[in-house]
Amino acid sequence: MDRFFVDASNIDIDKGICIIEGEDVKHISKVLRYGVKDKIEVCDKNNNEYICEIIDITKTDVTLKILQKVSINREPNVKLTVYQGLPKGQKLDIIIQKLTEIGVSEIVLVTTKRSVAKIDEKKEDKKLDRWQRIAYEAAKQSKRGIIPKIKGPLTLKQSLEDMKNNDINIVAYENESENKLKNIIKNINVSSIGIFIGPEGGFDEEEIEKLKSENVKCVGLGPRILRTETASIVLASILLYELSDLGGDE
Repeated sequence: MDRFFVDASNIDIDKGICIIEGEDVKHISKVLRYGVKDKIEVCDKNNNEYICEIIDITKTDVTLKILQKVSINREPNVKLTVYQGLPKGQKLDIIIQKLTEIGVSEIVLVTTKRSVAKIDEKKEDKKLDRWQRIAYEAAKQSKRGIIPKIKGPLTLKQSLEDMKNNDINIVAYENESENKLKNIIKNINVSSIGIFIGPEGGFDEEEIEKLKSENVKCVGLGPRILRTETASIVLASILLYELSDLGGDE
């Protein structure tokens, strides 16, 4: 059953009615070719899910009858925020898509000394809208209970301020050989984690020292060098697995 997100304000529990607006209207009627009496899933972006039946379709909205409210529990117990150094080309599309699928809550774009990619301020809002749309589509496909928020781009200094909202923060660094990720995971009992991933070429030594000075835990990800788009997905997946998500032990 196809899934769509709506704002909670578009759901009237008392009347048993839900309204879908925006781009999804065309997708439902023209692409999926759904009609009256067809059923879809609707989520209010806050872990509440509804089984609905289409009762009317216009050019601007789809009206649904709520058949059933379903209790879902698809979100990790730990809020995971990824501070991603801006990569080149279309890599960020894949990063956002896959991090959304595995359960990351927030993705913060960070400009660093080695960031080759630059975002034109005039096009910033348009790009953020596009990346947020990628997260939206991935959240629909993976049946998330929320849509991860895409923020930024922030400077490294700004991201260090933002990370104070997390209980613990970790940075992946290819030259770190002493601190093992598994040793840090053993001692983790928190509700929120931030992970820092550098762009192509990684963080430079000065940036790493700055992160360490702000109590960010520096860890290596093994003897092989991972691409930036691989490192973020690998580290997030390991953490979620070890913290009883993605099939990990309770």
